[in-house]
Formats: sequence, C-alpha cells, structure tokens
Amino acid sequence: MKVVGGSASISLARAIARELGAGYVDVSFERHPGGFPDGERYVRLLAPLAGEPVVLVQTTWPDPNVLEYFLLADAIRDSGARRLTAVLPYFGYGRQDRQFLDGEAVSAKVLAKHIALDADEILTMAIHNPDIFRTFPVRAKEVSGMPALARYLKGTDVDLILAPDDGALRHVKEVAALADLPFDHFDKERLDSYTVKVKPKALDVRGKSVAIVDDVISTGGTIATASRELKAQGARRVTALCVHGLFVGKAAENLRACDEVVATDTVLSAHSKVTVAPEFAAALR
Repeated sequence: MKVVGGSASISLARAIARELGAGYVDVSFERHPGGFPDGERYVRLLAPLAGEPVVLVQTTWPDPNVLEYFLLADAIRDSGARRLTAVLPYFGYGRQDRQFLDGEAVSAKVLAKHIALDADEILTMAIHNPDIFRTFPVRAKEVSGMPALARYLKGTDVDLILAPDDGALRHVKEVAALADLPFDHFDKERLDSYTVKVKPKALDVRGKSVAIVDDVISTGGTIATASRELKAQGARRVTALCVHGLFVGKAAENLRACDEVVATDTVLSAHSKVTVAPEFAAALR
C-alpha cells in the first residue's frame, strides 16, 4: 500500500503511512514547469504507483483543495494504481446534504459523485449527516474522530463534557464513554446562519472544569455563547474541543471566551493538538 498526501493534509498523510507501515509518496506542488503565471494548481507524483493500492489523503476545503484532489486522483489512476481509497479528513460541502429550497444543488452528493469517478471507496470523518452516504455512488464510511478527542481529555482535569446542542449529543456520548466522564447538553436555537441563542440551562458546573465538544467549530459563535453561560454559572475552566476546526470569520475573537481550544489535524490550525491518524489507519486496515 502507498499513501499520497494532498497539500492540505501532508502531515496527516505521513502519520497515517507510519501507522500502517506503508510507503509515503511525495508530490511536487510547484507551479507548472512552463512557468504559467495564472496560479493554477499543478501536481506531480514523485514515485511509481503501478499495481499498488493507494490511499489519497486530502481535506476538500477550501475550494482549491477540491481541485487539487481531482488532479491527484487522476494522476494516481493514470500511473496504473490498482485501487484508490479517498481519505477525506474534512469533507468540504458536506453540510448541504439535502435541498432546503427548490433548485438548490445538494453539494455533498455532487462532490461525492465526482470523487467516485476515480475512487473505489471514500473514508471521511464527522460528516454532518451520515445518511448522505446512501446517495454516494461508491462505498463510503464515516470514521469517528471522537476517540482522538477522548485521548486528549484523559490527560486533563475535565469534570464534565457538554454538547452545545442536542444535535451534537451522538458525538458527546461517544467521547464521554471513552473518557469515562459524565455529559449533558445545552438547548440551542439558531436564529440565522451567523446567530445562535443558547438557552440557559441549570447545570452543576460551579468550580468545575468543563469541556464543550462539537464536530465542527466554524465562527465559534455557539461555543463562545455556551462558554460565557458556563462561566456565569460558576465554571472554573472551559475547554472547547472539535474534530474540524475551520475558525473562520470572527472565530479568533469569539473563542477568547474559552480557556483553551483543541482541534484535530483534519484541518490544520494553531489549535490542532491531536491527530486522527490512528483512527484512519484502523479503518484502512
């Protein structure tokens, strides 16, 4: 087996290769040798792959990484690879998993359809709605990132794990079971795409260290609101943990409400403090 990493996921791809004892194939991401000054993506595999099963690791966010994935997948197939498994640590466009208004594209289905042109199977992590896998044209599997967050929590003094809303409960229950900690959740009302209201809920948090766990942190608005509510109820410390840390918009400002922010390496950031390589490697085995 050979592992190839797109530019968004090189360190994670190398870690997965180490976990598997597989060969890692370097890629040249330099500009086209012709020196075209238009900024188009360019990739070149730096080792032969003929007859090999290949794992391509690439987060498909933001948009340029989607195009880079397609270029790499096509190059891998043209090189004569026997099989291609697409490992998409963060599946960009996964949150549009159905039509909310007439005429909308279901972006999760669209992206999967095009990935399936070269991939034999898809592995991804903490997708918004696993039911969307039923529309994918190839075998697709969700790999849980929650064990990675639980590993991190085992080395802390956290007393309680909270979900920012009941939609995140499936994730929090898993983390709580693995870390052997109690859990609860907030009641959340989304007012629009940028504004959420966390309804006050009496929790036994006075003097405690609390961890808020979610699959994705985008602008951090929900987490910040929940953190302020916890501090108002007497929490000693608030840590925000997520699998996918996008941290867009006013995230840096919003997340100052937390004492610590922890994300995995599905999307690299200054808060990527734990790797999900063991989880993907186990799924690939």
